[in-house]
Amino acid sequence: MKYMITLFGILILISCSKDSTDPVSLDGERWTGPNITFSKSAGADPSLAENQDRITDNVWITRGNDGGQIYNAVTESNSDKNDSPSGTSWAIGTIDNIENLEFKSFRATLDKPKDQIGTDLVLYLQQDEIYISFKITSWQSGMQGGFSYERSTP
Repeated sequence: MKYMITLFGILILISCSKDSTDPVSLDGERWTGPNITFSKSAGADPSLAENQDRITDNVWITRGNDGGQIYNAVTESNSDKNDSPSGTSWAIGTIDNIENLEFKSFRATLDKPKDQIGTDLVLYLQQDEIYISFKITSWQSGMQGGFSYERSTP
């Protein structure tokens, strides 16, 4: 989160991030339907619907072309290394073991996404209270923004 305050006529920008576990509801819905694959090609415009995985009305996952991480296009216009994608929490593991997983921000969970290709993840949609199985299948380097993943469906 970012806050702007004025103190003695000086504008101060305060940026806060959470490295601690984000709150999750263990009563949330678990999507265990068939997996789908989402891909964004290198250089593709992240603001276009076809380059966003519109999971729910609250979470549209995409990646900018600046070499950054994924973000939620509903609430963000680009990624914030500490907090993106907003409205989500992540854990390494499988959906059938969520009671034993530690959910954090995307980057706190995966320090280097390109090194986690093929790793089983669980994505938690905070506002929707939905758990989704998630696996990165490609992550392009070189500031082009290409990536792909598989995720479960309802």
